[in-house]
Amino acid sequence: MGSDGATVLVVDDTPTKLYILSSWLRRSGHQVVQATGGLEALTKVRELQPDLVVLDVRLPDISGYEVCEQIKADAATSSIPVIQISGAAITPADRAQGLERGADAYLAEPVEPDEFAATVEATLRYYRARQRAELMARRLAALTEVTLSMNSAETFDELLSTAVEGASRILERRGSTLALLPDGRIRRFTAVPPEKAAVAKIATPETLTRLGAMSLGDAAGTQVFTVPTAKWTGMLPDTKISGDASVVVCRTKLGRPPVYLGVDGVPPLDADESNVLRQLGQALALAVDALRAYAEEHAIAITLQRSLLPARIPEVPGLTISWRYQPAVDNVEVGGDFYEVLRLGERVLIAIGDVQGHSLLAATVMAELRHALRASIIGTSDLGTSMALLNDVLRRYHPGMTATVCLLLLDPVTGEMEVANAGHIPPLLIADGRAHYHRMGNLLLGVAEESYRVDRVNVPEGGSVLMFTDGLIEDRDKLLDESLEIVQHLAEEVEEDLEAFCDRLIERFGAREDDVALVMFRRER
Repeated sequence: MGSDGATVLVVDDTPTKLYILSSWLRRSGHQVVQATGGLEALTKVRELQPDLVVLDVRLPDISGYEVCEQIKADAATSSIPVIQISGAAITPADRAQGLERGADAYLAEPVEPDEFAATVEATLRYYRARQRAELMARRLAALTEVTLSMNSAETFDELLSTAVEGASRILERRGSTLALLPDGRIRRFTAVPPEKAAVAKIATPETLTRLGAMSLGDAAGTQVFTVPTAKWTGMLPDTKISGDASVVVCRTKLGRPPVYLGVDGVPPLDADESNVLRQLGQALALAVDALRAYAEEHAIAITLQRSLLPARIPEVPGLTISWRYQPAVDNVEVGGDFYEVLRLGERVLIAIGDVQGHSLLAATVMAELRHALRASIIGTSDLGTSMALLNDVLRRYHPGMTATVCLLLLDPVTGEMEVANAGHIPPLLIADGRAHYHRMGNLLLGVAEESYRVDRVNVPEGGSVLMFTDGLIEDRDKLLDESLEIVQHLAEEVEEDLEAFCDRLIERFGAREDDVALVMFRRER
């Protein structure tokens, strides 16, 4: 940015001096605005925001010293340079006072034209260098803020919106972005200053492919380049771009789709602006890759978790059964929550449990316990023996691991039900508009040798039983008893459709930080 074409406010109450100074400035190519008093000068400074003020010290209303002080005291005008000039206040003390009260330069008359022009050019050069430095500092601070926000985004739409809004805000231009998501969808967002709010637009993967071919080809890297208006509107006919587009295309690794971020290219970006756009594009590409990896790992974890759970629940005459498995919203590791429903002749075994931790080990132990439970009921149906076997398996083969398990053995015809509980949340028994938890069970699995008690209860016709893992209700800022009471209260009004009740229960507690397993059944009349 050169000093040509600066807007200079000249303040002097002497017409001849005002004319001479203005003529010298116009001869140097500057635009001149005039004022004859201090108050008038302050008004024009606030309204016009000139690049420079040439200010006489002796003015008819307030002194040039005071005018300079007010300019420098206002945050909106403090960076505007002021050259004070005087034919009367010419002593060293006068000059010192002028500089101490905010002047960037002080000239005593008589002033030679060359000295005046050189002082103006030097002051403007310093002012504009300071402007560039301050602007770059603001942009870098905004770039850091946008990058942090991108890295905190939980969805691809949030990530792309943050990036394009940031580019539009920092560079003060219309912006747009394109990225291909892991599910094969292309997402495009645009943002227009000053609103800067991102808006989703339609695009095809071919657009991103063409942009990649115009820049990186199949290589990895980052490239900032210009797309002519005709090519841009050919790819995206609905665009409202007024000229060429300045864009960055980034591919972090070979074989991955590129990510695009761009802004209006009119006027052309300077070196600093191009660098900001490049850094934004690189940060966006890295954030897209990180979110893509997280999404893929999360999908793999969920697939693995579901593969370890029952593929289907058997139909049991006289029972309506509903179940849920809901993985944690922000955990890519598999958990140890499980449920099981098995037909045993005329009776049915219903189990729910939770192995400590979130890891492949927790999922493996969960699968082992499920298989051990299935093996334990071959030829016998003793819940106490089955629970003891699960405890032995955990203590022998996975010392240090613990698990909670609750087993129910129900005869749908008579309603007779056996209950064995190893440290799990007791089953909630529901009948006639009332709900209560069965009593607490024995020690959880994996801690010590234990004899597991088997209780016997009766489920009346129309009665229901709800079993769930603690992931459904456990919150860091709430006592577990409070959440248990909420479930009990909700269960006092169970819909005819158990699926609807389970949905309502899950919705009541919202997205969870832990996996949730839930089984509910009703003994039909």
